[in-house]
Amino acid sequence: MGTPDFAVPSLEALCQAGYPILTVVTGADKPRGRGQRLTPTPVKQSALRHNIPVLEPPSVKDPAFAEQIFRLKPDLAVVVAFRILPPSVFMIPRLGTFNLHASLLPRYRGAAPINWAIMNGETETGVTTFFLEQAVDTGATLVRARVPIEPEDDAGTLHDRLAEVGARAVLETVRMIERGQAEPQPQDHGEATPAPKIFKEQCRIFWNRPAAQLHNFVRGLSPHPAAWTMHGDHLLKIYKTRLVRGGSSGVPGLLTVTDASLRVAAQDGEVEILELQQEGRRRMTAAEFLRGYSLNTGDRWS
Repeated sequence: MGTPDFAVPSLEALCQAGYPILTVVTGADKPRGRGQRLTPTPVKQSALRHNIPVLEPPSVKDPAFAEQIFRLKPDLAVVVAFRILPPSVFMIPRLGTFNLHASLLPRYRGAAPINWAIMNGETETGVTTFFLEQAVDTGATLVRARVPIEPEDDAGTLHDRLAEVGARAVLETVRMIERGQAEPQPQDHGEATPAPKIFKEQCRIFWNRPAAQLHNFVRGLSPHPAAWTMHGDHLLKIYKTRLVRGGSSGVPGLLTVTDASLRVAAQDGEVEILELQQEGRRRMTAAEFLRGYSLNTGDRWS
């Protein structure tokens, strides 16, 4: 059970290992791209390549969906980046249902663990598989794998590495359960930290923060949903920054502009803007942006 790109490596790993997958459960086709063509989810596309039947339930709480799963008589259910399942579904498989989560649980429970780990300046994260329980992300853990967060990582690059590491953890977990060697470990709920879903209004940059914090904020939200700031009436998305060594602090948000570079004052220094995007335009480097958008030293972002 899964929907986005993050879940595809896990499905592929199980297929390559020869496990008989009864069905794939995923989200419905959605309009995507400029032409708004109805497009299958990444997981559905992978399932169809392997000729695996696909279910697209409008609601996982619908008793009809639970009945569909019950009729399949599955040994095990694997969940990667899917919806919150009710007990009426996750208790059906004979050997249980486990989930892959993109953090070292109990840290960063919630919908956006990759983003929050980078935004908070962490230097390490990882993946965890765990048996589902009714409370989200609280079940006994099975396999954990640590992954360093590199200084140049953003949420996109870290996402891709964690998806691959996660696929190996999923395969290891299935093999442990198959052999009867799984030893679930209860989580220490006192060590839990949240990673809730991120909404657009939370992505606004407040330039009166420390420069290092702003840098982590931008890379933790890049490429999606993307940090943003305002220049007058124009919303600008910021995708990539660099800390300016020895940069002098000034009025937060104040710009220093040259022909090919753009720096912004923070609470205790400056950050250089490397990649950004004006609404309705493509993402571009600061040098490209400055050739087509009027900015001057002394302007201010807010």
